[in-house]
Amino acid sequence: MASLLSIAALAHPALTTHEALSGVFGSISLVSWIVVLVPQLVQNYRTGSAEAISIPFLTIWFIGDICSLIGAVWAKLVPTVIALAVYFCIADCVLIVQCLYYNYKNRKVAEDKTASGSAVEDEVEQDHEADEESPLLSRTESASSGNVGLPGSMRRKSSVVSRRRADSLAKVVEEDEEDESSLRATMKNLGSVLLICAVGATAWAICWKTGIWKPAPEPTMGAASGEKEHTAPMGAEILGYASAVAYLGARIPQVVKNYREKSCEGLSLLFFLLSLLGNFTYGAGILCHSLDQQYIMMNLPWLIGSLGTIFEDIMIYVQFFMYRR
Repeated sequence: MASLLSIAALAHPALTTHEALSGVFGSISLVSWIVVLVPQLVQNYRTGSAEAISIPFLTIWFIGDICSLIGAVWAKLVPTVIALAVYFCIADCVLIVQCLYYNYKNRKVAEDKTASGSAVEDEVEQDHEADEESPLLSRTESASSGNVGLPGSMRRKSSVVSRRRADSLAKVVEEDEEDESSLRATMKNLGSVLLICAVGATAWAICWKTGIWKPAPEPTMGAASGEKEHTAPMGAEILGYASAVAYLGARIPQVVKNYREKSCEGLSLLFFLLSLLGNFTYGAGILCHSLDQQYIMMNLPWLIGSLGTIFEDIMIYVQFFMYRR
């Protein structure tokens, strides 16, 4: 989205289909990235845990956003792009701090439970030693008195069978409830994605009608026009590629973590769906604007960082269904 917003509107050509698509895709991408972390923040808050999400994943993603922010400042992009980059870094920090807080809190609770469990085991062991020292006759009498209920063993067997049948029925009901819950979650996620698309498209239409958004002119080849094309500073380009590498590598720790634990429980599927939507519409917005070679090369770091991560987002999406319980 940075490259779309940073292009100055030097002329006012008639709005073409590909420019309209570029504007709509860019707007949808912007809305997606603004709210992308909210589902996972809410998921962590509801469960009171952040064990499912990989801290290295968030850390590498944060490094990518830092590189993007520094590159935007270095390249002197428009204030809107810089403000968005700052917002992304702040949102990353909020999610990282939340995860570290819940991990520390739950670790302390587990340590306290372990300590209290050890104390209980010590008490049980002391009681067992005291019981071993009691007279053998009293233990024998207790054992003989425990055999009084033998004639009722058939009733106990029937009650066991009844409990097994009840457990089987409860399991069937529980599976039906899980299926209904999964269907509701799917509809909720689909509705959220469609809402993001609708908000993005509507926002673009309002901006276009009010003149806030204007179609940018097609990029021209400097060699043909005899003019020197504006290019970003070398340092900004290097930071752009660094952010692309960070975005590509960020999801690998999460994919590995999901594979090792054979579970995605605690992760928000909507979080990764919005990431997938944001990456796809971001790349589509750039490509719809122009397929000129020089323009593509100028935006190559952002294209790699967005379209390249779609495959990894799909991998995590597949893991949600593979490890679904």
